[in-house]
Amino acid sequence: MKIVYADNNATTKVAPEVVTEMTTFLTEKWGNPSSMHQLGGDVEKGIELAREKVTACLGASQPSEIIFTSGGTESDNTAIRSALASRKGRRKIITSRVEHPAVLNLCRNLEREGYTVRYLPVDKHGLLNLADLREAMDEDVAVVSLMAANNETGVLFPVEEAGQIAHEFGALFHTDAVQAMGKVPVDLSLGHIDLLSVSGHKIHGPKGIGALYVRRGCRFRPFIVGGHQERGRRGGTENVPGIVAMGKAAELAMAHMEEEQTRVKAMRDRLEAGILKIPLTRVNGKTEKRLPGTCNISIKNVEGESLLLMLDQKGICASSGSACTSGTLEPSHVLRAMGVPFTYAHGSLRFSLGRYNTDEDVDFILEELPAIVERLRELSPFSG
Repeated sequence: MKIVYADNNATTKVAPEVVTEMTTFLTEKWGNPSSMHQLGGDVEKGIELAREKVTACLGASQPSEIIFTSGGTESDNTAIRSALASRKGRRKIITSRVEHPAVLNLCRNLEREGYTVRYLPVDKHGLLNLADLREAMDEDVAVVSLMAANNETGVLFPVEEAGQIAHEFGALFHTDAVQAMGKVPVDLSLGHIDLLSVSGHKIHGPKGIGALYVRRGCRFRPFIVGGHQERGRRGGTENVPGIVAMGKAAELAMAHMEEEQTRVKAMRDRLEAGILKIPLTRVNGKTEKRLPGTCNISIKNVEGESLLLMLDQKGICASSGSACTSGTLEPSHVLRAMGVPFTYAHGSLRFSLGRYNTDEDVDFILEELPAIVERLRELSPFSG
């Protein structure tokens, strides 16, 4: 059966070049990077080269600003808790209603610990109004955490400008850039972003590896305490194969950035236009300020889980939202924050394309989806 993978915002295919790099550090260069012997030293060199590649991809000023972690969730937790620890006496956090669960659920836990959290709204397009951020700021804010790109709609937030506002009030600024890395340019040279989270499996690297950027001069408290690894900022023996693989994936992401902005975007636009020919459909977050491969569609009077199951039977892999919240029958918290009507929100689909997708993939989706929608509407109690 033909398989069309259109769920790249959930995880990406590991690039063959990345697999090769990983395999070398599993079978040949397998020493402990903390060891004094040559085998360990060779591995340490591999880690530092990977750090340089991630630094370049993010536009950071120096490799020492990059800490390797287990993924985006650890990076988010580390960043926000570090910001709170380094801003003693400040008890407020500002974030948005459409953040990834890694940030939202952490903030809910912090509320139970006595912190105050302000959740900023978005408009019907999923866009953030910086005036709302400025209005929420005061001298009690320790950290502002706003995502660079939404994982469900692909909508981009003005994180550089938000960082400037946070700094005016003496707060630190963190952004979850897991979805943005490798898809849109990231430039940390302006200094408005203090902390930034990324993950390897969104850029054709393996799962279980990520990184946290910590701006030089930004006070930092480690989340995982142990040995001297990562200059004492993240204890535990390094996941060497994952780290070198993420470095290679970052290098490839830079090389393919223009393709993301052109060919992948063109496929996304064609897919979107074709789906909108189906009656009673809408695009969520249809704005130029979004990721080039992300298309979030709502289909009225159709249940999203049934859509996914029937698409899967045809070999089409898509999503109803964040992979980290799958299994729930509740409409997406992102779409609810955008005010998407209930009859549309329940029938939402996220197609996220990447550089391994083809025009034939788009053709296949457009051939199969209309008949699936027609069949489900015939069965829906809301139709008619």
